[in-house]
Amino acid sequence: MANYFHLDSLDKRILKILMKNARIPFLEVARQCGVSGAAIHQRTQKMIEDGVIAGSQFNINPKRANYLTCAFVGLQVNLTKESTHDDVFRQIKGIPEIVECHHITGKYSLLLKMYTKSNEHLKQILVEKIQSIVEITSTETFISLEEGFTRQLPIEN
Repeated sequence: MANYFHLDSLDKRILKILMKNARIPFLEVARQCGVSGAAIHQRTQKMIEDGVIAGSQFNINPKRANYLTCAFVGLQVNLTKESTHDDVFRQIKGIPEIVECHHITGKYSLLLKMYTKSNEHLKQILVEKIQSIVEITSTETFISLEEGFTRQLPIEN
């Protein structure tokens, strides 16, 4: 059984504030929570160390960065005696346009999320980089017409 971190009410409050604005100063979080800045720092550090908080990043707007096509690609993989899933995964990881890769159940072994500058760029990546991997026997591509929403996991009270 997995070992889960227990979030108390203060942890949950801190997370909700930080999820809205990860750049908010700890002193402001402390003010909103009614505790000291040191308490916020200690709690946040503990959640980072225990893996509850994973990373901190700026999110790039793909369209503003001239990546106009978002696609999801299902991959069927047929391993040879000399290859492993890790070998295929390593090759996929080397393609910078792929922003997510999931090992999944069902018809496909892997599901990719990728951003490309155009449909032509998508085709180029599919043919020259993805479909050229020997172990990939077929692909199915779904072009996203529009992102409905994206969100963080809910922090329940």
